[in-house]
Amino acid sequence: MRDPYRRAATAPVAPPAEPGARRSLRALLRGGPVGQAIARADLRLYRLIRAAARPPLLRPIGRFSALGEHAAAWIVLGLAGMALDAPRRGRWRRAVLCVGGTYLLNTAIKGIFRRARPALEDLPALVATPTALSFPSAHASSSFAAARAYSALLPAGPLYATAAAMALSRVYLGVHYPTDIAAGAVLGTITGSAAR
Repeated sequence: MRDPYRRAATAPVAPPAEPGARRSLRALLRGGPVGQAIARADLRLYRLIRAAARPPLLRPIGRFSALGEHAAAWIVLGLAGMALDAPRRGRWRRAVLCVGGTYLLNTAIKGIFRRARPALEDLPALVATPTALSFPSAHASSSFAAARAYSALLPAGPLYATAAAMALSRVYLGVHYPTDIAAGAVLGTITGSAAR
């Protein structure tokens, strides 16, 4: 079986073509002093994190990040809680629905903002993504929604640590700007509170 991470450092993955992905860092740079300051900080932090990517870590980080696609790992965790924790099944159900709902809400918001994913020639994306849309990060929103919702049922520390690692992995792999992650984390924390 072909290993997608073996060539990752030398064979970058181009973001999928999507005509609607029209908002980018350049739009922020044209957005006045505040927009310019945010864009410059965003780009500096993106470069710092993405430049740290090294071949020995790409495979484990890439696989870990893949667990967050479509909120899959978080939904599986919630379904396991529903199956194994009968006395609190209703609370688990509400939390799982919140995580799934956050993912759907995030997808709708991406369709409104239509910000393009990072496309820097010197620091290209290291993994493929389902769409070219970036803002906010669905990995971050679903992870922080899960951490908030599930923290009423499980220890909060490991949940939030996993959510933060999941979110940061997306910048490390070159598919999100830090502001995508921050917005997703805020969105997920707000929606996750609804399940508590």
